[in-house]
This record gives sequence, structure tokens and C-alpha cells, in this order.
Amino acid sequence: MAPTSNTLIVHVFGKKTCVKCAMLNKRLDEILAKEPWSRHFVKVYNDLETEDGLLNFCMAQCLNPNRVPAMVVAKISEDGNPDFLLNPSPETPDPICKKSSLYSVIGLQTDYSAEGKGIITPQMIQSVLDRAMDMQS
Repeated sequence: MAPTSNTLIVHVFGKKTCVKCAMLNKRLDEILAKEPWSRHFVKVYNDLETEDGLLNFCMAQCLNPNRVPAMVVAKISEDGNPDFLLNPSPETPDPICKKSSLYSVIGLQTDYSAEGKGIITPQMIQSVLDRAMDMQS
């Protein structure tokens, strides 16, 4: 599906040699192949070992390079650039994503603490996607 002004873009940030990044990509691809997500989202992979990937990572302005892989949801702005979806309630704890949830925008990054164990579950991914869809309704 080609992105339109109504399409939400899931920007994934990772490295090709990263096993956890490959797992996030695999889980996200499986979810995005199903309804209702397949109608609303496209994925853009940003390889942090490339200039373009690093540039997009910096433009997100909310990610910790020590917490990759990560994903952020955006829509296409009028000028054609990504417009990251702002978190309408950043101070509200996220019961599913917990410390992996991003504060200022809709997305998540890997929590490598003892609690998070460096795992991004399918439930966490779906929670982020559902939240982004709800914001567009």
C-alpha cells in the first residue's frame, strides 16, 4: 500500500545485525498483515548503520540510542514529511508497554531493565498501533 495522507507510518529503528531488531520487524510484519492494521499502516525501516537511518532517528527527537530497537508512529504532513503522533497523555502510565512506552510521541523503545528484559511483545506492538488508530478516529 502506498502511503496517503490517511495512512499511518510505523518508523522502525534498528540495525541489520541486531537480533532483537529482526524480531521486532518480524512481529510487526505479522501484525500489519492482518486486519484492521493492514488498512491503516505501512512500515518504514530505518537502518541506524546508514546516513538516512541516522537522520530519521535524529528527526524523531525522542529515542534513546541505547534502547534500540524502537518504533514511532507518524502520519504524512502536508509537506510530505513525517509528522510523529504526539502522546495526548504522556504522564499516564502505560499498563501494557510500561517503561518501553515513549513519553512525548506514540511509540516504544526497548526496555533493557530487569523488568523489561529487552523484550517487545506482540501485545505491546498492537497496543501502540491501536492507540494510533484511535487517535485518528
